[in-house]
Amino acid sequence: MIGGASTQPRTLASLPDAATPVETGAAARPVAAWTAFCQRMPTECDVDTREPATIRFDADLWRTLTGVNRRVNARIRPVTDQAHWGVVDRWDFPDDGFGDCEDYQLLKRRMLIERGLPRRALRMTVVIDDIGEGHAVLMVRTDRGDFILDNKTNTILSWRDTGYAYIKREGQDGRAWVTLNGGASPAATANR
Repeated sequence: MIGGASTQPRTLASLPDAATPVETGAAARPVAAWTAFCQRMPTECDVDTREPATIRFDADLWRTLTGVNRRVNARIRPVTDQAHWGVVDRWDFPDDGFGDCEDYQLLKRRMLIERGLPRRALRMTVVIDDIGEGHAVLMVRTDRGDFILDNKTNTILSWRDTGYAYIKREGQDGRAWVTLNGGASPAATANR
């Protein structure tokens, strides 16, 4: 293993099966901590509609996604926003090595963009996780469906295979967020 990615080439047939994309709905209110993050770092939240909304899914993309997901999951130590920042919910880069779910995902997104992936296809997403808590993941929109990078696992899954209830995510045509699968909106994301 080099940087968390297998050195053996993978064929498209050995990659995850294609999945339907998640269904988007009406406009949704962004998480308040996302809005504050965007005020501090507006370029992180801008959407360039000239970029593709989906990425071509191939073996190179898979190696990049799995490598970044594993690297960030191993590098960041989990800590609640209350313990880290003294507030209930804050979205930020975990540059000091500590963070909670959305911080992991922001770093993954930044690293994927640095590797040439379009920001527009990398969407911050809010879910209800397997234990009923709010949680943030990174949705990668591909021509083979939507895949999830998550700090709870090094395994990248299609959104349908996570067991999560999808609530909302960043939109792809501007700063507005959109509902997913008719989900209700939690007030904040999780602490882990």
